[in-house]
Amino acid sequence: MASILIIATLDTKGREVAFLRDQIESRGHSAVILDAGVLGAPAIPASVSREEVARAAGVELADLAAEADRGKAVAAMARGAEVLARRLFDEGRIAGVLGLGGGSGTAIATAAMRALPLGVPKLMVSTVASGDVRGFVGVKDIVMMPAIVDVSGVNRISRRVFAQAAGAVCGMVETRVPPAEDRPLICASMFGNTTPCVERARAILEAAGYEVLVFHATGAGGQAMESLIEAGYAAGVLDVTTTEWADQLVGGVMAAGPARLEAAARGGFPALIAPGCLDMVNFWAPETVPARFSGRLFYRHNPNVTLMRTTPAECAELGRILAEKVNLSTGPAAVYLPLRGISVVAAEGGPFHWPEADAALFDAIRRGLRQDIELHEIDANINDAAFAEAVANGLLRLVRQTVNAT
Repeated sequence: MASILIIATLDTKGREVAFLRDQIESRGHSAVILDAGVLGAPAIPASVSREEVARAAGVELADLAAEADRGKAVAAMARGAEVLARRLFDEGRIAGVLGLGGGSGTAIATAAMRALPLGVPKLMVSTVASGDVRGFVGVKDIVMMPAIVDVSGVNRISRRVFAQAAGAVCGMVETRVPPAEDRPLICASMFGNTTPCVERARAILEAAGYEVLVFHATGAGGQAMESLIEAGYAAGVLDVTTTEWADQLVGGVMAAGPARLEAAARGGFPALIAPGCLDMVNFWAPETVPARFSGRLFYRHNPNVTLMRTTPAECAELGRILAEKVNLSTGPAAVYLPLRGISVVAAEGGPFHWPEADAALFDAIRRGLRQDIELHEIDANINDAAFAEAVANGLLRLVRQTVNAT
């Protein structure tokens, strides 16, 4: 028997939570109920009271109720739920989480879910599950289940949704991952424009006994990679697609945040970095490109993705940023420059071939990089076999260097 944490506001969602509890118990598991409400009396008893949740956030429930500031109350209860969910998991008192609510309830429950490790079952029944849920999910394995109707009572629609949600989280808790031979992990970043490079490098790394996890550099992909590195999963990092920094700097739609490139550096993990796809900023269909970029050089990657070429000035700043991030390294690190183009479309004859922009990027990296960090210049395009083999073998050397040092 496993215990499943249910997170909801019991003043408004009491009947619904009671239904979920009964469904979970009918499957042989138990429910731990966390009350995230602030106003109104709880409709059913809670395992974790709202007063406990508020105190875990460093505030008193009475103060939140007196202020009657909804935004402040939701933020506080989210912080408290996050602290308590992690505590319950660390103490072995819960094996999974099931959340229920609208926008505010979703914010509170998913904050708690994001505090838990990957692999812990997390399911959110939400009225906002069919929209853009990146802000709720982050880089964690949270399953968002649309409530279909408002979370207000148990009716012919919600009865089925809630029952299936309870069955789903129970099924996830009961599932056992089949054993396999786990090999040391390499985290790699990739884009369509660096796929040949990463695929060839991956073959070399796997032949050397490593398992390679590839992350698509679409913003969320870079954040997920940083999160796994920070959690200590990686034996090494092949970060040859740092394109998300172009979106972060210029204003594209695939930025990964200002901490991109920091996890490996600060954690001391062996890392090989290349300025892959820093020639492009990503937008959706052409009509979504902001008017301020009128007159720039564009390439239609597919009907829904439009690429904009970075200018020499932007490339110079990107080179400075990349060097600044790599300079944070406390472990072995190396930067590899593909002198004949940093993407498929930046190769000679390609639509983004712009030698002056590449030169500005490379020069800024050369000037800014810490002198004790390796810098290798390869006379090849990033997708040429020579470059892929160089970065794969270079990373293997850095990883072995770390192993030998310990």
